[in-house]
Amino acid sequence: MPKPNYAFEKRQRELEKKRKKEEKAQRKQARTDAPPEAPAAPDAGTPAPAPGESAAPSSSERA
Repeated sequence: MPKPNYAFEKRQRELEKKRKKEEKAQRKQARTDAPPEAPAAPDAGTPAPAPGESAAPSSSERA
């Protein structure tokens, strides 16, 4: 029966730890790069007025 190769197993564990650490760093980087979700986004239920249009009629349009 062959003896176990502990050095190989150790190297594989180290590579797995390194891979997981890099993935975690990428997720963290993506999270910090993304713009804030709720505060900056306008309400999706109400469409924004087109450019040049105002939400409320001006005093000249009421007359």
